[in-house]
Amino acid sequence: MFDTAIAGSLPKPAWLAETEKLWPQWKAQGAELQQAKADATLLWIKAQEDAGLDVVGDGEQARQHFVHGFLEQVEGIDFENKVKMGIRNNRYDAMVPQVVAPLRLKGRVHAFEAQLARAHTKKKLKFTLPGPMTIVDTVADRFYGDKVKMAMAFAELLNQEALALQADGVDIIQFDEPAFNVYMAEAAEWGVKALERAAQGLTCTTAVHICYGYGIQANVDWKQTLGEEWRQYEQVFPALAKSSIQQVSLECFHSHVPPDLMKLLEGKDVMVGVIDVASDVIETPEQVADTIGLALQYVPRKHLIACTNCGLAPMSREVALAKLDALAKGAALARQRYGD
Repeated sequence: MFDTAIAGSLPKPAWLAETEKLWPQWKAQGAELQQAKADATLLWIKAQEDAGLDVVGDGEQARQHFVHGFLEQVEGIDFENKVKMGIRNNRYDAMVPQVVAPLRLKGRVHAFEAQLARAHTKKKLKFTLPGPMTIVDTVADRFYGDKVKMAMAFAELLNQEALALQADGVDIIQFDEPAFNVYMAEAAEWGVKALERAAQGLTCTTAVHICYGYGIQANVDWKQTLGEEWRQYEQVFPALAKSSIQQVSLECFHSHVPPDLMKLLEGKDVMVGVIDVASDVIETPEQVADTIGLALQYVPRKHLIACTNCGLAPMSREVALAKLDALAKGAALARQRYGD
């Protein structure tokens, strides 16, 4: 009851990459970089286990960015000639690669870190991939000329890697789709279909993470324009409730999401965000348990997973460690309060 997990990313140690940045530069190259990525992955697996989390991940330590870490192994993408493009409906500008030819995988994408993580934990292992709609929103199209067609092409590649990750022993494969909270009508119209294509044939647990973004300033500013009620989830949750995806993550703590929207996910496991990623203030176990108690008004106990609102990548290592501890202790307190 009340399993604990993180959304995906964790801060990179200073010896691996720049700290407290969403697009950090690596501190090493070649074999030295590969070893540093492995060391960081093992460090964070140990940290999650020490905190007492039920589900652990690789912390995305081997990826510079949650989308581009996948794209680097895709043929048909020009990384040499990046262009500036507004992403997330022009919320902020990013330098993005261009799709210039048919998309194909060069080979395995995340075998190194997935197999390393699987070999070093006996806990449930979750691995994250970017969702097709979010990828489409993070590249410049110079080839397909059609967003849906390009999303389905990416979905096929994601599916190839997801099936391979399942064979590596991954227990939960999560697709990250922050774009679902930006292009709500399109998400319901074709985004969920593309997501299901990415998860086709998987027998492990499937999940989708839908957030309001990392705790970077552009996202903080955007949230302030959304008013007293954030109802973006309302448009896509019904489509997800009918989908084959088994787990759905959402923001809760310190958000303006009406909690009753969780009722729209009937039958799904709900990863309730009980940890704020836009603040360095450490939650108390009591606050975490209170948020779980609020969610229990709308989500059955057997379907509730305590999670972070989003990834912790841009945070300091010290803050992230403290928030992992608060997550686990808060879930333990909730089990005492709300257990049978």
